[in-house]
Amino acid sequence: MNKVVANADEAVRDVQDGAVLMVGGFGLCGIPADLIDALVRKGVKNLTTISNNAGVDDYGLGRLLGTGQIRKHIGSYVGENKAFERMVLEGKLELELNPQGTLAERIRAGGAGIPAFFTPTGAGTLVAEGKEVRDFNGRPHVLEKALKADFALVRAWRADRWGNLVFRKTARNFNPVMATAARITIAEVEELVEPGQLDPDRVHVPSVYVKRVFVTNVKDKRIEKRTLTKRA
Repeated sequence: MNKVVANADEAVRDVQDGAVLMVGGFGLCGIPADLIDALVRKGVKNLTTISNNAGVDDYGLGRLLGTGQIRKHIGSYVGENKAFERMVLEGKLELELNPQGTLAERIRAGGAGIPAFFTPTGAGTLVAEGKEVRDFNGRPHVLEKALKADFALVRAWRADRWGNLVFRKTARNFNPVMATAARITIAEVEELVEPGQLDPDRVHVPSVYVKRVFVTNVKDKRIEKRTLTKRA
């Protein structure tokens, strides 16, 4: 089945107000910037975003924050976005913080059909407030519920027309696990090939999880900070 669409705007055509979105990436590495920009143009509101980071003020999820399109964010590290911090403190944005490993496992559980799991992470802290806690082997564990989404927006390196995805190096991060945990997964890719050109052993996300693919126009690859050692 050919899952290729023309561009990001066509790919997000059925994202509606109030949608729950998983957004891949770690920091600014491997984020679906083209799809995020398309959502800004579409103007959908009251979104719930699930992503490790919240982008920066002018890039990534920071673009949707700047236009007031996000109602709630579920994530782990949000320290690089000043606008995000201000909106949370002013009560304009609902925030659910998770330990990073817990966030990853909640998403994995959603894709695997596991409704909830116990983890020792966060026991005895604010993370455990309002949640069931049980002892296993003499150690308290917190019950965490799985996460699922209406849409997963991911960025891959290569894909074929059937939707098989390959990621490159650290851009892999949260993208593959999110692709399994949403009703509709949309992938922006750097390179599109014909079926049979990808080594099956190298495929990170099988096509069964992917509904739409397009070649992205966003070519720049940003990093949050760059620190260089001074030359002697």
